[in-house]
Amino acid sequence: MYSNAYIFRYASIMVILVAAVLSAAAMLLKPLQQRNEAVDKMQSILSAAGIHDVAAEDAIRIFNENITNMIVIDNKGNVVDDYTGEGKEKSRAFRINLKDELYKKSQNRDFELAMYVINLNGELIYIIPLRGVGLWGPVWGNIALKDDFNTVVGVTFGHKSETPGLGAEIETPIFEDQFPGKTLFDEQGTFKSIRVIKGGVANLPSAAQLHAVDAITGGTITSNGVGDMLKNVLESYEPYFKNQG
Repeated sequence: MYSNAYIFRYASIMVILVAAVLSAAAMLLKPLQQRNEAVDKMQSILSAAGIHDVAAEDAIRIFNENITNMIVIDNKGNVVDDYTGEGKEKSRAFRINLKDELYKKSQNRDFELAMYVINLNGELIYIIPLRGVGLWGPVWGNIALKDDFNTVVGVTFGHKSETPGLGAEIETPIFEDQFPGKTLFDEQGTFKSIRVIKGGVANLPSAAQLHAVDAITGGTITSNGVGDMLKNVLESYEPYFKNQG
């Protein structure tokens, strides 16, 4: 029969060995995990601009072939970095942590934002990353704008844990396909963002319908989260938009 000291030593050794194995596995798998995250991010950016169904194995190549500029702007709308070289997934813009930068904004501190530019059939398209909060966790996405920095080309949305059949519908064509053609500014140049309206856009005045989409039925909190995300992020780019005018 084993003594308590022996059992304790044996258990301690096993815990240390298992921890070492798990740590080694995590270190070995981290580059693959980072690559998968980068690929998923690239696919979402490309899809927002209209380049859909990019296979994972082709994402890095197609991303680098189509993205012409990786831009970083500060909170005053000034361009602080504009990368046009190869390996755009290693650029400063691609590595910006939007969650951290939006937190800085909430604390009235200086922050930086990323923007990706695609030349698609001779038309420049500007893609802006998005991040916010839904019902159960973070929501995110990308919104692509024409070079008037006003008209929406397309969007993609994602989420961590929204309710299937309800809030999770934000990442379906039924919701996303409402956005192309919507505008961020009214005719006077006032920023309006894009509201997500419970009860339907059809009940709004015709001028306001250009700046709104229908909310997800039964997904009010998630829909509100998307609307808040759009306003919070896009208003942060307003100084840059006005600098281009």
